[in-house]
Amino acid sequence: MAAEVLSAAGHPVVIAEAMPSPARKFLMAGKSGLNLTKDEPAQAFVARLQGGVAPAPVPGAPPGYFGEEELRAIVAGFGPAEVMDWARGLGVELFTGSTGRVFPIRMKASPLLRAWLARLGGQKVTLRTRWRWTGFGGGLAFDTPEGPRTIRAGVTVLALGGASWPRLGSDAAWVPWLREVGAGVAPFRPANMGFRVDWSPAMTPLQGAAVKGTRLSAGDLDSRGEWVITRGGIEGGAVYEISAVLRDGAEAGVDLMPDLDVGALAARLARPRGRLSVGNWLRRALRDPVKVALLLEWGRPLPVDAATLAARIKALPLRHAGPMGLERAISSAGGIEATALTRGLELRALPGIFAAGEMLDWEAPTGGYLLTACLATGHHAGLAAARHLRQRA
Repeated sequence: MAAEVLSAAGHPVVIAEAMPSPARKFLMAGKSGLNLTKDEPAQAFVARLQGGVAPAPVPGAPPGYFGEEELRAIVAGFGPAEVMDWARGLGVELFTGSTGRVFPIRMKASPLLRAWLARLGGQKVTLRTRWRWTGFGGGLAFDTPEGPRTIRAGVTVLALGGASWPRLGSDAAWVPWLREVGAGVAPFRPANMGFRVDWSPAMTPLQGAAVKGTRLSAGDLDSRGEWVITRGGIEGGAVYEISAVLRDGAEAGVDLMPDLDVGALAARLARPRGRLSVGNWLRRALRDPVKVALLLEWGRPLPVDAATLAARIKALPLRHAGPMGLERAISSAGGIEATALTRGLELRALPGIFAAGEMLDWEAPTGGYLLTACLATGHHAGLAAARHLRQRA
């Protein structure tokens, strides 16, 4: 995105890509349907950009964390409406789902990426693959297929990603180089991740099962989406929505029957059990074997009276053993601190060098927020880099 802004301003641009092909995490994001953005007012959009924890400064966040004020200014220049216009300008038709999430009609990322690369090529943008940045040394040093190379550029935009899914290319190898020049970089932590659970053997048959029709709660956040029971824990959209506060120590609960109040559920549970086993009786009451399995896993010992059991079903403790690692996290928290950057995302320690995307110390939930904010920071850094070149001319 920064390259598009700079090239549109008439500047020749080189994109140095470490991997054999570009935008691998972008393509991964579109594997199950590319959620480009969320069609909602800018104010509501920004309020969700910190994992649902607002307003700025985020309570308990370390100094240098990007707060709502900084992100509001960035998203104001390239928010949901601009993202949608940008995609349509590349010939990609979009649709908005019932939750406001915006997707390409074809759902995939690859057609959009092909059109984007073609447009960049027409704007004098050169893509060089297998060019791995190795640090500063009289410029920007690279290992390339042709041997070591150094580039001395008028401006540089670093868009090296955070530390999640390192096999896609973002391995945070750049952190020591920026710290050496005095730029503050907060340690990386997983974001939008699953949580480890030490399941009992009784849960083995349910590995891969989707959990539907529940409400997850942690801190001030609630989520009604689906989630999945895996061999090592829980993952999925509903879990990701509350992952930031859950990671940071908030207790979580599961309402297995969110569409029934306690009284109605207690009345259902008060019916005579007859000769049914406890498991079969609960399956008849909850009408979902996955919910019954979770109740038996996390809710024992089960209360005897119907009212207390109903309350347990409505507020089942979510028992976990901590977040899954960065290697499986959708994104990462941590990165270059806001105090190390100007409002144009220029590194104070390195004039003429800008940063964008997951390199920055912020996090956002899935659902279009993360991708839109990455595009917005790239757009913002590109505009600031173009101004820098004009001022030097």
